[in-house]
Formats: sequence, C-alpha cells, structure tokens
Amino acid sequence: MAPTPPASRPDSSARVVWRVLRSNPLSLGGFALIVLIGVVAAVVAIDPHLLIPYGPQQITGAYHARPSWAHPFGTDGNSFDVYSNVLLALPLDLGIGILIAGSALLGGGTLGLIAGFFDRPGTLGGALSVVIMRITDIFLSFPSLILALAITRALGLGVGPTVLAIGLTWWPYYVRLVRGEVLAVKGLPYVVAARASGVSEWRILARHVIRNVLEPVVVFFTLDIGTVLVTYSTIGFIGVASKYPSAQPEWGAMLAFYQSSGAINAYPWEVFAPGAAIFVTVFAFSLLGDGLRDILDPRTRRAFVRSSAGREPPAEVPATALPSGTVPPSAPANDLGAPA
Repeated sequence: MAPTPPASRPDSSARVVWRVLRSNPLSLGGFALIVLIGVVAAVVAIDPHLLIPYGPQQITGAYHARPSWAHPFGTDGNSFDVYSNVLLALPLDLGIGILIAGSALLGGGTLGLIAGFFDRPGTLGGALSVVIMRITDIFLSFPSLILALAITRALGLGVGPTVLAIGLTWWPYYVRLVRGEVLAVKGLPYVVAARASGVSEWRILARHVIRNVLEPVVVFFTLDIGTVLVTYSTIGFIGVASKYPSAQPEWGAMLAFYQSSGAINAYPWEVFAPGAAIFVTVFAFSLLGDGLRDILDPRTRRAFVRSSAGREPPAEVPATALPSGTVPPSAPANDLGAPA
C-alpha cells in the first residue's frame, strides 16, 4: 500500500506577499524603488559623504558645466554640483511627505473614527459627529494649496511654517475617508452580532472596525505621501517654503531658481535632475500603493496567488512513493506531440 502523501501546509505570509509581487512586476518594482530611496535617504541623513562628493559648497570655476563623470547632472550658475544638491534634498522632501501624511492620518483618522462609530442621533456622540463633519466641510470648501499658501503667509516664510500650514489643511481628507469606511463596516452582520452578544463598544471598535478600515486607509496613506510631496514642492517652487541656494536644498526651490535664472532653456540638464527626483519618488509611492492594495485585499490576493501557483510546474513525486508497476507521470505534450 502506497504511503499517504503529506498534507500541504498553508503558505506563509512572506510567501504570499512574494507571490503577489511576482505576479505584478510594477508593484515589485515600486517596492524595490521605495527600498532604494529609503536607503539612500538614510545614508545621506547619517553620513552624506558616502554618496555626495561635493556637498553644498561651490566648486571653483565650474559654472554651468555639462554632465560628466565628475558631475553626473552638471553644475549650476552658482557653481554648485546639481547631483549633490538633489541627494541632499532627498531626506528633507521625503521626511516632509511622510510627516505631513502621517500626522494627517493620525489626527484625521481619529476624528473620522469618532464621527463614524459614535454617530447616533440624540446622543453626545451624534452631536460631536455633526461638529466634526461641519468643521471638515469648512476646510474642504477651500482648495488645499491655496489655503496652505494663505496660512504660510500668516505664519511666516520657511520650512517649518509651510509644513504646519500643509498639515492644517490635510487632515479633512482622512476624516471623510475613515468615516465612510466606518459607516460601511459598523452595520455588517458580524458587528451587529458582536454587539448583540454583549461585546463592549470599545472592543468592537478595536477588534472589528479598525482592523477592517486599515486596508483602504493604509493604501490611501501610501499614495498620499506622493501628493504631499508634490504640494510641498509646488509651494517651494513659488518661493514661500525655502530659498535656493542654501545649506539645505529643496527640489521645488531648485526648480524655481533654475527657472528664474533662465537655465531651463540654456541648460536643461540642471532642471531635469530635481524634476526627475520628484517624478521618481512620487511614481514609486504610487506603485507601492497599488502593491499594498493587492496584498491587503483578500480577494485580489487570492487571485494573484492562484494565478502564480498555476504557472508553477507541478511538484515531482518521488519514485519510491509510487505503487509498484506505476509509470511516473510524464511532462505534458505540446501541439506537436513532443514533451513541452
């Protein structure tokens, strides 16, 4: 009697993630690009001399030098190495994007949970929900960029006031998103059954509501980092956030300086470097958001895992495990009758 083959073990989480990413090359490329950007930003923040040959200092006699091995993106009109300044700006721009999106997620997400889960007519939670949503509507009635510019002018010019101004205008989007997801989840049968069985409201909120709201919120947060980066670079391009040249470069300010000095026509390689840095970073976070959506959504994840498993060759059966006189299965034949 042939021995019983061992039962197949369920795939680990890491293997499932790998299968999903392998089935979607763009998402895999986004993950790899984000890891590369994060490592480069960390190295520049800790020890910039490992990757930056010149730093924010002028190079004698190198005005508008063309791209070369010594200066991959050339030098600008102030004799600064463009490649060095682009890398020096990476930790600042990336950190600002994560900081603003993260603070908006925490603040707006908390208000959205309150406004959605405790929204019951005739209760204190219902009145608080109305107040939160009306304030949110007031902020959403203004374009976020225009409102951020107005707040920046009131607070003063600089990186700090600009970050604070964008953060004050960014949280309403998360309030709307989280409240809508909470309202959709809290009426599902398993939540109603948990409440009917005597489970406390805070336990329902923590175990059933928040866990099911995290998926769309995390995906939106990942995509939102790129949007924040574009908004901050736009304000920097206008000249409100920071100035260039300075000890701490910034991509938007670099583009503004090159545009005002006429380098965009005469020396286009100078403009290409900070513009490409913004594009690549935002594009990487967009791909990362798509990949996270595929990984976190159970239906999409199962579809990718099945399609990936269907392309894998079947596991070979050891000859000793076959009954005597059984011929091992051969490879499938192609249209010509030969083994594939």
